[in-house]
Amino acid sequence: MALDTSRKVITRNDSPDIGFDRSINPYRGCEHGCVYCFARPTHAYLGLSPGLDFESKLFAKPDAPALLEKELAAPDYEARMIAIGTNTDPYQPIERERKIMRGILEVLERAGHPVGIVTKSALVTRDIDILSRMAKRNLAKVALSVTTLDPKLARTMEPRASTPPKRLEAIKRLTEAGIPTTVMVAPVIPALNDSEIERILDAAAHAGAREASYVLLRLPLEVRDLFREWLMANYPDRYRHVFTLIRDMRGGRDYDSQWGTRMKGTGPMAWMIGRRFEIACEKLGLNKRRTKLTTDHFAKPKRSGQQLSLF
Repeated sequence: MALDTSRKVITRNDSPDIGFDRSINPYRGCEHGCVYCFARPTHAYLGLSPGLDFESKLFAKPDAPALLEKELAAPDYEARMIAIGTNTDPYQPIERERKIMRGILEVLERAGHPVGIVTKSALVTRDIDILSRMAKRNLAKVALSVTTLDPKLARTMEPRASTPPKRLEAIKRLTEAGIPTTVMVAPVIPALNDSEIERILDAAAHAGAREASYVLLRLPLEVRDLFREWLMANYPDRYRHVFTLIRDMRGGRDYDSQWGTRMKGTGPMAWMIGRRFEIACEKLGLNKRRTKLTTDHFAKPKRSGQQLSLF
């Protein structure tokens, strides 16, 4: 493990097909080792491999809470929801020791700043005390990624992530604590886990989830070859079928990065997956209402050396 000495912690984006314009990643790299992770190529920017290095050579940002407080205090900062966990998981195993994510939440709670979290780790329940207080003020929501209910597939595809039952239990505990919780069926992989869509949604709804979303498998850059090698090693009988279906949903290519279609794909198979998802959600009462967080409580942290107002 190495230290990331970045001087800023909030990352901005202007992508038109995602619902946030800023995010935080407490860690670079991810111990979970999910073979399909679209963030793997980011390790190549550091001169490391998107394969084993991504899972084993981690970078932590111990100054993230202090940097965040400084950025929130900037005169020109305007509050909008910060997304955490959109690249690497903030609750991967190293967080048990480092507690950087908890420090970030403490800063956000003090500032009354909204946050949306994505994770596939039951460790998120450690911070129920903070998240439940924030949720009472409409400042927090959590999405749990549940990719499969098959223990064998989960173990090979996401080797060090929380097991599916633990993720469902996390949904239950978060919901019982009053924290709005979403289930993400992500990624949907044709001929591998797409048959589980309805079962995953049913299990999550019974655990208390009230919203749901899905993302089609994305294979940018080096991820394609890593996924292909994994598929050949673990499911050689499905290899050709899986990639044929992927290309059917990506305009004949292994990946299409076009905004608006990169998350859901195109073509008949993609359409069918979308309709199945929508019908299952309707039957289960999911997505009847969407949680919209507020910025009404935001108060800029006092900058170091800033004089307090008399009034």
